[in-house]
Amino acid sequence: RYLQISTDEVYGHVPEGSPTERDPLQPRSPYSASKAGGDLLVGAYHTTYGVPTLLTRASNNFGPYQYPEKIIPLFVTNAIDDEPLPLYGDGLQVRDWLYVDDHTDALELVLAAGVPGSTYNVGAGNEFTNIELTRRVLELMGKPMTLVRSVPDRAGHDRRYSVDTAALRALGWAPAHSFDEAIRATVDWYRGRGDW
Repeated sequence: RYLQISTDEVYGHVPEGSPTERDPLQPRSPYSASKAGGDLLVGAYHTTYGVPTLLTRASNNFGPYQYPEKIIPLFVTNAIDDEPLPLYGDGLQVRDWLYVDDHTDALELVLAAGVPGSTYNVGAGNEFTNIELTRRVLELMGKPMTLVRSVPDRAGHDRRYSVDTAALRALGWAPAHSFDEAIRATVDWYRGRGDW
């Protein structure tokens, strides 16, 4: 079995609802287009050569050891040092946040029980705007919102991503961690590691 780990970004901007694995790919940035291209190659190898492929499309991950360029570790480490938190645009972009341990549990289950040639969306249903996420991080750290600095939005920055996870849940998966528990554990992990 061969597993390709992809991203919810391949579905493009999702103004409402949540795409299933059968919905069309509509990537809107070079990054998401490259991921969609990889997804199509995986499907082609399964169809043409019978390679036992599996594909997952996951929402935004967070947790310990994440390199501090992503929003959660960057904002936590900046807040520790009372540095500005650079928030893109108006901060109203919506993302679904998936704790890394829940993601790895999903990957193990897909490898063990997934149907070759199939795709499985992985998401926890923790949808927040970036400004809401920022507020939660700062509240956990006892830091003020005055640390937030608005910066120009990224080119091609989609407003909302979301995925329907019914196919994965039918295999028996569900997140084992609540968002509140997971974000607290993540913040505590970075706080305890000054080298990060």
